[in-house]
Amino acid sequence: MNIAFFDTKPYDRESFEKYEGPGMHLRFFETRLTPDTVNLAAGSDVVCVFVNDVVNAEVIDKLCQGGVKLLALRCAGYNNVDLDHAFGRLHVVHVPAYSPYAVAEHTMALLLTSIRRIHKAYNRTRDFNFSLSGLTGFDLHGKTVGVVGTGKIGRIFIDICRGFGMKVLAYDRFPAADSGIDYVSLEELFTQSDIISFHCPLTAETYHMVNAQTIQIMKKGVVLVNTSRGALIDAEALLEGIKERKVGAACLDVYEEESDIFFQDFSGHIVSDDTLARLITMPNVIVTSHQAFLTSEALGNIAETTMNNISSFFESGSCENELCYHCGQVENCRKLRRKKCF
Repeated sequence: MNIAFFDTKPYDRESFEKYEGPGMHLRFFETRLTPDTVNLAAGSDVVCVFVNDVVNAEVIDKLCQGGVKLLALRCAGYNNVDLDHAFGRLHVVHVPAYSPYAVAEHTMALLLTSIRRIHKAYNRTRDFNFSLSGLTGFDLHGKTVGVVGTGKIGRIFIDICRGFGMKVLAYDRFPAADSGIDYVSLEELFTQSDIISFHCPLTAETYHMVNAQTIQIMKKGVVLVNTSRGALIDAEALLEGIKERKVGAACLDVYEEESDIFFQDFSGHIVSDDTLARLITMPNVIVTSHQAFLTSEALGNIAETTMNNISSFFESGSCENELCYHCGQVENCRKLRRKKCF
């Protein structure tokens, strides 16, 4: 079996190379999968991609022409895949959960760093500046946090927040039954929360759910934390909200135009994305480069689940983690994973 990996970094290779052996040949490409690079996959049985690879209709058709039988995402999100076009042509599997603790813990790390000015204190003390001026933060205890999306990551983040003595409000189209979570409408969550954290997938409904209009109904000084998908937040509207002093702080591990920037070293170069450049210069904005998932435990789980998905698909004829567009239940196929989706 030949497997082609796109958009790979050294930590990807380390996690997957141990699975290579007789009958299993792995090829690693640093480049992203795009219409211009898809020919590199020719002759592969499986193509493995990450969050910023482009799997549109053109790419899917070329993969099929090249003999690819399975697209394996080594991530949970699949908004970069045209599932509608893939149906009937190319089977798609993903990793629904690798380490929800990694993402939830990084979310809290970003929040604490921001509100307690830890990043500023670190930079000061490196220069032997021990002044406390401008480092005043606020307690999390007693504050209201709004959690958008209560899947595994969202629920773990809620548990962490409760440990800090915070009041939790949540919104989800599909509330978790018997969870003890206080669900409210999205509008109420936006108007009542001191802090809002996003843990939902990117869909047509959630695209730019934070925009100029929704920012205006939020509390003055609200703190926004996004470790999910960048396009949940309209970056231009966020920038204006910060300039107007409506948004008190933003903690971003994702960015809507990150695909050509994140996971690469641009130090010493001029970044052409003016919005991102302006956001990074703001003293109340923290940006990390889509690293919330990046723990040794998560990388191991991603590799194990991805390879199990591939083995299951070819050996048993089905995979419980297959994505299906046709039935409308993308992650909960009506076939109940007893066989392939087509």
